[in-house]
Amino acid sequence: PFSAAANLRPGAEQKVVFITARVHPGETPSSFVCQGIIDFLVSQHPIAKVLRDHLVFKIAPMLNPDGVYLGNYRCSLMGFDLNRHWANPSPWAHPTLHGVKQLIIEMYNNPKINLEFYIDIHAHSTMMNGFMYGNIFEDEERFQRQAVFPKLLCQNAEDFSYSSTSFNKDAVKAGTGRRFLGGLLNDTSYCYTLEVSFYSYILDGPTTAVPYTEEAYMKLGRNVARTFLDYYRLNSLVERPLAPTPKTR
Repeated sequence: PFSAAANLRPGAEQKVVFITARVHPGETPSSFVCQGIIDFLVSQHPIAKVLRDHLVFKIAPMLNPDGVYLGNYRCSLMGFDLNRHWANPSPWAHPTLHGVKQLIIEMYNNPKINLEFYIDIHAHSTMMNGFMYGNIFEDEERFQRQAVFPKLLCQNAEDFSYSSTSFNKDAVKAGTGRRFLGGLLNDTSYCYTLEVSFYSYILDGPTTAVPYTEEAYMKLGRNVARTFLDYYRLNSLVERPLAPTPKTR
């Protein structure tokens, strides 16, 4: 939603976080999570201000607007599951995907831009809590670095489950944004699918299920946003005195 002035200094490298949501129209919780991310990033919260000073966020909140308008569960107007067509999207049949992919490739080819995160937000019909899918890499160090963000998110969000987070290269998922971009981008980029349950999350043992509300989904989004500060504080992008630690509610 913005490009921070501090990121646009002459010669400065832009660190970009790219977020997409609602590629599957029926997964309405993904829109509320994305709304929480956006609302937090444009707020006057001190953590949001620090993030705006150091990062550029690009957000496509609805990749399947025609499917949403029609009330489809998974497909677009033309009957395509867009999240299986990242490898070769058609500008005619998959225009939103084609446009987003072209933008990402332009950024990737720009030496002044480092596309550091891609997160695609979904909702899950059988699992509880929020969790992530990541990729599998032969490089053990890269594989381990990929686990850092979801581990930090687990500390910020009581409804996020690291035990449900998994890393895979299932052939059926090869056309997804997370898998395709994970293979395209370089080893300093991290690509995830963020999933959140359609119905509830578990607190204090397996017997206490808390139903999700719109506000709870947006709170997860806010916690995703503030986790970027924790991640970059670990990686020394932000000086510690500039990094406030108030909890997001």
